[in-house]
Amino acid sequence: MEIYLIRHTSVNVPKGTCYGFTDVALKPSFRQEATATRLRLRGLTFDRIYTSPLSRAAKLAAYCGFPQAVRDARLKEMNMGEWEMQRFDDITDERLQTWYDDYLNQPATGGESFRQLYARVAAFLDELRRQPLHRIAIFAHGGVLVCARAYAGDIPVEKGFEHLTPYGGVVKINL
Repeated sequence: MEIYLIRHTSVNVPKGTCYGFTDVALKPSFRQEATATRLRLRGLTFDRIYTSPLSRAAKLAAYCGFPQAVRDARLKEMNMGEWEMQRFDDITDERLQTWYDDYLNQPATGGESFRQLYARVAAFLDELRRQPLHRIAIFAHGGVLVCARAYAGDIPVEKGFEHLTPYGGVVKINL
C-alpha cells in the first residue's frame, strides 16, 4: 500500500509556541503554500483520503480537492497538555526539563509522550493495513508524519525530528 503523507501548511503562531492539539490559524501564505502542495499531488488518485480533524490539516485537504476526507482523531498532533499555546521559553513547569531530556517516554504535563502519539498513529496504520486499499492520502501534522515514517521503517523513531517534513510537504511511504 502506498501512503502519501501530507503536512499542513505554515501556522500563524509565534515561533517557539507549543500548539499540538490546539486548533490554530494558518499563515496568510496558505493559498500559495497549498497550491504548491496541490501541484505535488496532481495526477494521483487515491482509494481513500484521511485528515486530522484539526482545521490546519482539514483545510489543506479541502483545498487539494478532498473536502470529504475522512476525519480521524488519531491523526491529531501530539497533545501538549497544560503547555498548549505557551512559548516553550515561558513554560515554568518543573517537568519541562524532564520532557526535554526524554520526550519519547515522558508526557507533557496533562498531555502525552511521543511514544503515546506513536501508539495512536500505529493503531490507525494497523487498521489501514487490514483494508484492501492501494493508495491512500493522509493530511496531518509533523509529529504524525514522523510516526508514520518510523512505523514504515523509513526512519528510526529516535531520530524522527531530524527528518521532519516541511510545511506543505509530501512524503510517500509503503506498507
